[in-house]
Amino acid sequence: MVNSWDMAVERVQERLAAAPALRAVADEEGREFALWDLAACAEGELGESVDPAAIGPAEEARLRARLGESGREWPGGELYRRRYWLLGDVRPGAPTGPAVPVGTVAVDNWTKGAGQLAVSSLHLRPDVRGRGLAAAALDRIYRAATAEGLSGYRLEADWAWPRAVRYYLRRGLWVRSWKHAIGLTRMPQLPPYQVREEQDRLVLLVADRPSGAPSGEVWTPLLAAGREGRWLRLDETAAYRQADGWVHDYARSTLALHLALAGRPLVRGPQWWAEAWRWSDGGEPEGLAHRIEQFERFGRRRGAEDRASAPGAALPGAALPDGALPAPAPAPAHRPGAVAP
Repeated sequence: MVNSWDMAVERVQERLAAAPALRAVADEEGREFALWDLAACAEGELGESVDPAAIGPAEEARLRARLGESGREWPGGELYRRRYWLLGDVRPGAPTGPAVPVGTVAVDNWTKGAGQLAVSSLHLRPDVRGRGLAAAALDRIYRAATAEGLSGYRLEADWAWPRAVRYYLRRGLWVRSWKHAIGLTRMPQLPPYQVREEQDRLVLLVADRPSGAPSGEVWTPLLAAGREGRWLRLDETAAYRQADGWVHDYARSTLALHLALAGRPLVRGPQWWAEAWRWSDGGEPEGLAHRIEQFERFGRRRGAEDRASAPGAALPGAALPDGALPAPAPAPAHRPGAVAP
């Protein structure tokens, strides 16, 4: 039996397919789209810029071997998600003509979590970045989702590609998790937010338009993160303690990611670090520190494997910001109810 969310997703896909800057991928273009996906993974995880049109059989085999599971080509295509070309003209000042594919994006055929669309494969050719094409695509998906009663969208970004992570934060996405990658979301239940530096602290504020207030947004601080020696100091405001729902759940995770990218401490002391595994999926900043350590360990291991097979290859991933973690602690013993790494 088809439920109302399934019908809403189908209507969203119809809206997207009719959008002027998008074009649904035809069946015969599935292989081409897969090579664009591979190029995106190579750039994000290996730091290699690859032209999808130049990927031959040998190069494809090499990239998929280096990427491992993330480089696997998944069969099924339209069975689980709808794929789209992002359209544009790559020639500045070119005469009007048929738009050509300059990027990709995909949207799942069913909802996840709180009725959200899952977005993947967002990628643009390097020569067309900075023109707002990715932002326009995300805005279009968000408007289509909310118009059909869905709760926005979610997507994931690899910690090894900090440029992409920073981009999504600049777009105002909130952080919901970091279980396997950095999970981000845009929902109508979540207000605009910003993170400011004030007196050597990072402060997370949310926008509000209280009844009777002057026109414009009022920015209310929720959390402030400073430093006590080598450790994090995290302060809550009364507004945060009174908040409920998604804002309360995601504010700490969101500020934690901003701290990590700014090279600020994520751990409030040894006792917090000893319990960091408890927040391996999301929540407290110590959980992000614990997860980043695992992301980086995996990157170093894969880098060693690459160097063994291809001397001189660059280490993929981003180095952990200096000062973000204390000296690595022994791995905690498994306990009942623990989230397995």
